[in-house]
Amino acid sequence: MPVRTAAPQESEARRRRRVQEILKALKARYPDPQIPLAHRAPFELLVATILSAQCTDETVNRVTPELFRRFPGPQALAKAELAAVEELIRPTGFFRQKARAIVECSRRLLAEHGGEVPPDMEALVRLPGVGRKTANVLFAAAEIERWPGWPHTRSRPDGTGIVVDTHVTRLSRRLGLTAEVDPEAIERDLVRLVPPDEWSRFSLRLIYFGREVCTARDPRCAACPLRQLCPSAPYGGFPPWMASPARGGARRGRRTR
Repeated sequence: MPVRTAAPQESEARRRRRVQEILKALKARYPDPQIPLAHRAPFELLVATILSAQCTDETVNRVTPELFRRFPGPQALAKAELAAVEELIRPTGFFRQKARAIVECSRRLLAEHGGEVPPDMEALVRLPGVGRKTANVLFAAAEIERWPGWPHTRSRPDGTGIVVDTHVTRLSRRLGLTAEVDPEAIERDLVRLVPPDEWSRFSLRLIYFGREVCTARDPRCAACPLRQLCPSAPYGGFPPWMASPARGGARRGRRTR
C-alpha cells in the first residue's frame, strides 16, 4: 500500500474537473434521490431532522408516525408534557435534550412565525435545536418537493448551502474535496466546488452512496464506480490523512448514519 502522510495535492482546475466527473457518476447511480426522513409537511421534516442527530433515519421513521399522531403540529407539540414526548422519542437517543428542543422549537414557531416553518436561513438557525445542517435539509426538500412559498432554486447569496452530515463529511474527505473536519468549513469547500443547482441532490447522493458503497467500516473500494476519481481508493478507503492522531490510525469502528 502506498505510504503518504498528507492528502494529495492537485490544482483547482483539476479538482473542479474531477468534481464534475463525480457529479456525473453519482447522478447516473441516483437520478432522483429523495429525502429519507418520512414527512408530510415542513414541520414534520423539521422535527424528524432534529431527532435524527446521532440516530439512524430508520429509527426516526419508526418513531415519528406515533409522535405526529399524538402531536400533529406545532400547536399540539408546544403544549405537550415533556415526559410524554420523551417516552415517544426514547429510541432516538438523547431523548431528553431532543424532547426539549422540539417542544421549545414548536413554541418559538407559534410565537414568532404563526406556527409556520420560516423559509429563511437566519430565522431557521435561531430556532431551538436547529443548525445549518437541519436548515439545509429543509431547503433541499423544498427544492426537490417544490414546497409552496419556499425557494425552488439555490444560490450563494441566500445563505443556504449543502447538507453536511457524517456521510458527507466522510466521503468529501475521502474524495479529497476538503481537508477540513468542521462541518461548516466542509460546507464552504463544497459550495465552492459544486454548482448551486446541484447542492440539494449532491448531498443526498453522497448520503446514499455512503450507506451503500463508501461505508464507514468496510468501504467497497474494489467495486466503487468512483475509484478512479478517489485518492483514498489505493488505501482501501482509510488514507493516512484521515487517520486519528490520538490512535495513530484510521478509525474503522465509528458509527455513522
